[in-house]
Amino acid sequence: MRLLVLGGTQFVGKHIVLTALSRGHEVSIFTRGQQPDDLPEQVQRLRGDRDGDLGALEGGQWDAVIDVSGYVPRVVRQSAQALKEATSRYLFISTVSVYAGTERQDEDAPLATLEDPAVEEVTGSTYGGLKVLCEEAVREVYGERATVVRPGLVVGPFDHTDRFTFWIQGLAGGEEFALFGSEETPFQVIDARDLAAFVVGLLERDLAGTFNAVGERLNWGEVVRAVQGAQSTPVRARFLDDAALEQSGLNLPLAGGSWGIAMRAPDERAVTAGLTRRPLTDTVRDTLAWVRESGRDVKDFGLTHEKKAELLGH
Repeated sequence: MRLLVLGGTQFVGKHIVLTALSRGHEVSIFTRGQQPDDLPEQVQRLRGDRDGDLGALEGGQWDAVIDVSGYVPRVVRQSAQALKEATSRYLFISTVSVYAGTERQDEDAPLATLEDPAVEEVTGSTYGGLKVLCEEAVREVYGERATVVRPGLVVGPFDHTDRFTFWIQGLAGGEEFALFGSEETPFQVIDARDLAAFVVGLLERDLAGTFNAVGERLNWGEVVRAVQGAQSTPVRARFLDDAALEQSGLNLPLAGGSWGIAMRAPDERAVTAGLTRRPLTDTVRDTLAWVRESGRDVKDFGLTHEKKAELLGH
């Protein structure tokens, strides 16, 4: 297949590009070209701006488009319309944040809405609603030629957010490390490489539909055991209640009661469509190896040595 990726140089997009290449597909990426990339030379690089400068896409023909960088409905509609005659299928990467609540998160569940449908600023409160409108724009243009993938929390090598890497690096360090909640607190992530394989597989089979691309429903105890399984150094985890986190004044990723409630999205439709997930230990091992080899300075999110000692009573 000839594939066009809108984005493709960071994290999820990068994994999609590499996976597609490994499976023998031709890949073009469309970016502003503001950041250097280390993608293979055979990737065709098209330069422009999704918001008004789509000239580099004129005259191109692709079997499928993968939109990994769509956040604003107006801009997504521009890209979708511009490529309508240039591709057979448009796959949009959305998010499980589109759901209106945490009680029900299957693909047919009620979706989030925006107080102001004209808003374009992407914030924690508008992100889900904007993605809903982006999905609608793609479906309006492509109909049955649209595919929507709603990932949960994506982790793994190349993750520039550090939301998951922060925790596993702390657990892997050999010192006592604080976690919040309990071993049974729900935990659900998907390795970006598994997400990429699922996306490319959907296109190879030309599948339409909407799919939650999420990991297995695990808990934090299994995260601790996965880190231990990835190394020989003993892992020393201590679970503190959410009140301790609130009192600390820290705003740590994936911590606090609301995160656990949200990590329960069903995966049956995606699994039926071919989604497979590697063991969490493999994700942990590979992510920590990437951190070491790349020399990445993982964010501490304000959890300094002094704060650690304060939390643990040292």
